[in-house]
Amino acid sequence: MGSRFHELAFTPLVKQQQLQHNSRRQYERMEKASAAGNTLGPDEQAFLQLRDSFYMASVSETGWPYVQHRGGPKGFVKVLGPSLLGFADLRGNKQYISLGNLEHDARVALFFMDYPNQTRLKILGRVEVHEQSAENAALIQSLRPDDPSAIVEHAILIHVEAFDWNCPQHITPRYTLEELQEVLAPIRLKLEQLEAENARLRRLTQVNPQPQSPDPLPSQTKKKEDA
Repeated sequence: MGSRFHELAFTPLVKQQQLQHNSRRQYERMEKASAAGNTLGPDEQAFLQLRDSFYMASVSETGWPYVQHRGGPKGFVKVLGPSLLGFADLRGNKQYISLGNLEHDARVALFFMDYPNQTRLKILGRVEVHEQSAENAALIQSLRPDDPSAIVEHAILIHVEAFDWNCPQHITPRYTLEELQEVLAPIRLKLEQLEAENARLRRLTQVNPQPQSPDPLPSQTKKKEDA
């Protein structure tokens, strides 16, 4: 946790709650030991480049928070610099709630989740919205996904103000189809090998059938019945 996150998130009322619930001393130690600044390090950048979705919270003119889910292929959120992220804003249901909120207040909170590894990265930042135009064509092209049918309406840039790694407690592991296929690949390979071996053994059995025991002689049958 960077010290900048403490400055922004740990308001006087938050600290009062920490005192009341006996966690303030722990966070004071963390504040003193935390690195200053808002620069995403190699671990944060690598983590972001593997994410295929995130949650973004903004605040409306009425003061109500609004959370939106954004998804795409892995790496659709581009790390443009140590403190700058960007993604292409694709056409959706045309409610434009987040877009309107950002015009009112450019501050956002982001949650990036890694469910299989029970990890999450929180980011606080300020947003720039760039409309489709000749001036912004190069920027939008750099953020455009590979899908040729995708309709990009805006380029969204996020200037990172602070970030924090959350603890894994209470994160339920969940897996995408791609992640499940990767985990199950060794099991599928083993099954294929077993099926191939079974097929080979069946073929051998058909070519060289096992000899059957001869029927007992009548005298032997008679002796068994008498016994």
